[in-house]
Amino acid sequence: MRMLHTMLRVGDLERSLSFYTEVLGMQLLRRKDYPSGRFTLAFVGYGDEADNTVLELTHNWDTSQYDLGSGYGHIALGVDDIQAVCDAIRVKGGKVVREPGPMKHGTTVIAFVEDPDGYKVELIQLSSRG
Repeated sequence: MRMLHTMLRVGDLERSLSFYTEVLGMQLLRRKDYPSGRFTLAFVGYGDEADNTVLELTHNWDTSQYDLGSGYGHIALGVDDIQAVCDAIRVKGGKVVREPGPMKHGTTVIAFVEDPDGYKVELIQLSSRG
């Protein structure tokens, strides 16, 4: 077995695609409209689905926002230079909600950014996993 994807419901698909592709550097891998169900699925990631876990963005045409609730945590991305990535995210209009620094009760350097729907994305400095 292997993990295939994680799904997020998004209120504005174009805005979310812009964030994940332009701000976080993912590629749009595939996209399909389902008119009879009034939804669109878009898959984004850093490589082909055959070899990589990807993110499914589900846009229900009649829903413009969701209550994220208290159960959702975050998506995590490993990065080589966390400060440079945060700087680049800010330049591209992304929102850094926790600046790079050691995690509480540990040494791993992390930061958090927020997507347009309020989902948190954790950035983890790969060279300093603790």
